[in-house]
Amino acid sequence: MKKGIHPENYRMVAFKDMSNNDVFLTRSTAPTKETLEVDGVEYPLIKLEISRTSHPFYTGKSKLVDTAGRIDKFKTKYAKFKK
Repeated sequence: MKKGIHPENYRMVAFKDMSNNDVFLTRSTAPTKETLEVDGVEYPLIKLEISRTSHPFYTGKSKLVDTAGRIDKFKTKYAKFKK
């Protein structure tokens, strides 16, 4: 393995799934400016749209996550054709 290609600044980071507010801790080098307190300890925070606790493949449930409102725009645009 080549030396010096892996980052040295690993730290504990809180990842928060914004669709279901699940939080999990893991080591990461991802940069962030936000923090979150977990069990009395403050960690850097990375926000996720979808994670293992909300992804349909892992949960077995088909759940639609539409944060951009595209479905609502489509329904209002084509509502005039509905009879």
